[in-house]
Parts: sequence; C-alpha cells; structure tokens
Amino acid sequence: MHKARGSKQDIRFCKEALTMLPEAEKKYLINTYARQAGITPVLVRGKGSFVFDDEGKEYLDFVGGLAVNALGHCHPAVVEAACEQMAKLIHTSNLYYTEPQIKLAHLLVEHTPADRLFLCNSGAEANEAAIKIARKYAKMQDLQRFEIITAYQSFHGRTMATLTATGQEKFHQGFEPLVPGFRYAVFNDLDSFRALANACTCAIMLEPVQGEGGIHVARKDFIEGLRQLCDAHGLLLIFDEVQCGLGRTGKFLAADHYGVTADIITLAKALGGGLPAGAMLCKEQVAAAFSPGDHASTFGGNPVACAAAIAVVTEITKEGFLAEVERKGLYFKEGLLSLQRDFPGLIKEVRGLGLMLGVELQGDGLVVQRKCAERGLLINCVAGKTLRFLPPLTVKAEEIDRALAILQETLRLMPDGG
Repeated sequence: MHKARGSKQDIRFCKEALTMLPEAEKKYLINTYARQAGITPVLVRGKGSFVFDDEGKEYLDFVGGLAVNALGHCHPAVVEAACEQMAKLIHTSNLYYTEPQIKLAHLLVEHTPADRLFLCNSGAEANEAAIKIARKYAKMQDLQRFEIITAYQSFHGRTMATLTATGQEKFHQGFEPLVPGFRYAVFNDLDSFRALANACTCAIMLEPVQGEGGIHVARKDFIEGLRQLCDAHGLLLIFDEVQCGLGRTGKFLAADHYGVTADIITLAKALGGGLPAGAMLCKEQVAAAFSPGDHASTFGGNPVACAAAIAVVTEITKEGFLAEVERKGLYFKEGLLSLQRDFPGLIKEVRGLGLMLGVELQGDGLVVQRKCAERGLLINCVAGKTLRFLPPLTVKAEEIDRALAILQETLRLMPDGG
C-alpha cells in the first residue's frame, strides 16, 4: 500500500531547503557513512581542485572523491565526452557491441601488461571478478587450489568476498561467517607470505600502495619477491590498483615503479572521471578461464562511463602528464616533511608516492580533518591517525601551498603544536 502524498511536509530541494538535507538524510537513508554533524558541507558545485557548498563557501578538495576525481571536478574533456555519448546512446545490453567499450579496452591493454579485460562499475566489482577468475583458473589446473593470500591492513571492497579479502578485522565484525578461502600475511614481509603459501593457495592479492590501511608503500624487494614466490609455486599475482593506479603515484600503474608484472590487475575509482567505471585486466592464459555465463555485469562497460573513461586515460597518457604528477607529488611530500620537522610532537611519519600521500599523526586524525574542513581544506583520515591526501592529478603548485598553509595553521592550534 502506497503512503498518502501530502500527509507529511514535502521536502522541496530548492536553495532554501538545502540546509534541511542532513535531516532528510537521517530520515530516508540508511546510516552507513560517518558524516560529521555541523562540519560536513552540502556540496553543490565543483571546478578543478575546488568544490562549493550551498552557502557559496569554497573548499580546496584534497579528498578528490577518494581518488576518483583524478582530473579534478568537471574536467572539460570528461564532461564533453560524457555529454556527447549521452546524446547518442546511454545504455544497451552487453548482448550487443558498442564502440566506446572496445575503444576503452584497447586503450587499457595498450598502456598495461594485460591482454584482455572485463569491464564493471567499481573497485569491489573489479576485485570480485579477479577473485572469481583466479579461483576458476586455478581449479582448471588443480582442484585443491582456491585460497588467496592478502595482506593485513589491506582494503579490497565491501562485497562479501572482497570484504573477506580485506585484512582488517573491524570490517569483518557482524558479517560472519565470512567467505572461506582467504588468509592474511604481513605487508612488506615476504617471509610471512612464504609461510602461508601451500597446496591450496591459488593467488596472492596485494595493493602496491595500501590506501584505507594508511598509505603504506610496498618495498621493491618485497614486490619482486612476491613475483618470484608466485612463479615458484604456480600462483597468480593480483595487483589491486583501484586507488593507486591510473597515474595516482606518478606512473600509469603503481606497479610500474617496481618493474614487476602482475597476472591480474584491477582498476576503478579514477577510471570514469567521476562516473562509475571499473576493470579487471589479466593475461591471455588467465582470461581463458572465463567463458560466457561465468561472469557478467548489467552496467559494466556502459557507453557513457566508457566514453568518460576514454577521456580520462587519454589525458593521463599525454606526454609529460605523469612526469608532472611525479614532480608535484615530490613537491607536496617535501612540504609535508617540512611540517613534520616543525611539529615533531604531532606528526609521526610522512609516506606515499606521487599524489597519494599520508601523514601519520601521534594522536586522533579526525580532529585535524574536522578543523581543516572548517578552514576550507577537505582531507580524509584513515586508520584512525593517518591523514590521507588525494588531490587531483591536475592540482597546481599554489593549491598545494594553500593546503600546506591550512594544515600548518591547524596543527599550530593543536595541543603540542605551539
């Protein structure tokens, strides 16, 4: 039975009603996001490195949609590509061919070690596809093999399988029993992974740079050792590049820093330039494990999302773009290290690659996150004490300076910051 209309006050989303959105959210949406009452703005517009709230206040956005807005907000190339495609064809079933899908697949294969790919909508879906194809491939070789080793402090998604793959107990609580077949080793500890590899292991799955875990960068010898371990035991190596891929670290793939090739790579976040897009890429022999009916996605490879993704990949791969990201990343990191020297009682460590940087604090990072937002800088706190910085890859030096100045001002007003 439908609820009678007009029985309760209608919420009309005009300018005057925008202030009611937090209350409306509490009424209609499931409480799954830890928004900060009184601090979290109602965002209505974005341009480049900035977003604007319903009162016209400007914020420097160094959350970047959690690494999604790699080209900033409303990049002209992405907007034009998406609008042009929407005027032609918004969606069709994957029973038929579409040009944007094949163009994007070609681009991604050209710029990665992969031979084939599966298109989807998110990082969790890309990782889910990776888990499925790894198991299918392994079982075709040996029916015993199904286990995947991941790292503690990893994050691979929110579906039941990717949640289980995530090596953080806090995300598991309340969802037991978890999906069988996952074991956890210590990040950057090759011996820990060696100790878990056995006759049931089919793959090792790893973020070259852990994002939600606190911006931890894998060592070169560790990544090289994992490749050798996989080769020695006939295991697949899966790199989850959902957050650290697509130029974020100053290379097209974070794995490019190590010169190591994975058998399976997952991408998402930045891929669609703000639209939902993900991909699971793999080597030819692995791809052969899937046949029609083994996996699918209704919206995967959507023409509009693919058109936007083509624009993103085209921009990222322009000559000099990634070198500039690497240069700006070093500049930003040096600024953060300078703050560490100024505030040794507050900042424990600065780490990261390119424009994927983290500042681990001695105390609660949520307080600093909130106070930075009050001053017009949006950042994100992960793992309780680490401030995560994910500015657009197009960020300007003066915008980095502005962010550093706000952070400096915030830290100065903290206890032990004087």
